[in-house]
Amino acid sequence: MTTAAPAPIPTTRALSWCLHLLVAGLLALAAVRAVTGPLPHATAIVAVAAGCGLAYAAGPLLPRIRADRRAAAWWLAAVGAVWLVLLALSADGVWVAFPLYFLQLHLLPRRAGPAAVAATALAAVTAFAAHQGSFSAAMAIGPGLGAAVAVAVVWGYQALYRESEQRRRLIEELTATRADLAEAQHTAGVLAERERLAREIHDTLAQGLSSIQLLLRAAERNLPGTPENAARLVGQARQAAVDNLAEARRFVAALAPPALEGTTLADALERLCATTSTRHRLTARFRLGGRPVDLPLPTAHEVALLRIAQSALANTVRHARATTVDITLGRRGDRVTLTVVDDGAGFDPARLPVPDPETGGFGLAAMHARLRALGGTLAVDSAPGRGTTLTARLPLPAESPSHPPPPGGATPRPSPPVDTEARS
Repeated sequence: MTTAAPAPIPTTRALSWCLHLLVAGLLALAAVRAVTGPLPHATAIVAVAAGCGLAYAAGPLLPRIRADRRAAAWWLAAVGAVWLVLLALSADGVWVAFPLYFLQLHLLPRRAGPAAVAATALAAVTAFAAHQGSFSAAMAIGPGLGAAVAVAVVWGYQALYRESEQRRRLIEELTATRADLAEAQHTAGVLAERERLAREIHDTLAQGLSSIQLLLRAAERNLPGTPENAARLVGQARQAAVDNLAEARRFVAALAPPALEGTTLADALERLCATTSTRHRLTARFRLGGRPVDLPLPTAHEVALLRIAQSALANTVRHARATTVDITLGRRGDRVTLTVVDDGAGFDPARLPVPDPETGGFGLAAMHARLRALGGTLAVDSAPGRGTTLTARLPLPAESPSHPPPPGGATPRPSPPVDTEARS
């Protein structure tokens, strides 16, 4: 069974070509010296040098040798055997030992590589001493020093390569993590925007359409007996449709509701109560209670409180069968509070219906979500037959000494500039 050689240290193309050229040059040098010098067996030396070059050339050319560790070991053994014959014929074969060191360290396992290098160095020293007819320490310095340098260079390169591979993997993991984080943030943004649109649609379009439906039903009941009342109710339904169209355009653009433009939250709530009393058989009253809200509220706070008041009034009109409802805006400690109290039929807060696209039931969940996003809380006190009290609390912003609060409540927003070209 063969195992694929993982090529522990893949050299760059430039280093590979340098190694190939070094082997070819040293073999050519041995052949040239055999031809030009007074060496016996010159023809055999040239032939063996050529054979060694051909055996070496098979490694880079055959894909199996590059992919199979066992095939690479056999190829290296064949090159080494031919080199030993050359070494036996000529002392110049000692020079070829240096590139063989790098081949052995690259192709053989970590433990077998240094052993093969040591055996090659020993063979080079022994053959050189045999050709010289004597042995001295200087003869061992060249092959031994070359083996030590090769081992140091290859092991150092292996360490650098492992560190580089580790960094590459870390970079890939970091890139993948950043991609996952970006995708998660994108998904979270999509979900947040979807939730925002759902709340806005519920608190504006859905409630407005419900109000229009009630007004048109009332107009239908007044026909044909009292057409004047029917016409008035149809006019109110038309105005409700206009208001909801403006709301839809505003929340699609993520702007403040039209009811808050150029006015305060208190004024907007007061107008909401007046409109509800006009359109439905319900007396809605607004008042400021407790300490006045003497700090300018952030836009998000005002929008949330206005939407909660709209949703609460819509629920009262549709479900409570109430005759009066009171909305109170005030400050208690470090929180602004909005309280909606009606004298309707009430309900059991512990037995709320499951939200359903056909019948609704998303109002309280949307209120909780709005307040939770701003650090606020919602309390519902109700029971069958004794009305409902809904209390929304939001934390007030910290007071800024460089901007003293104006008297009389929240700061009015300036009206947006009029585009005369668009209206003409």
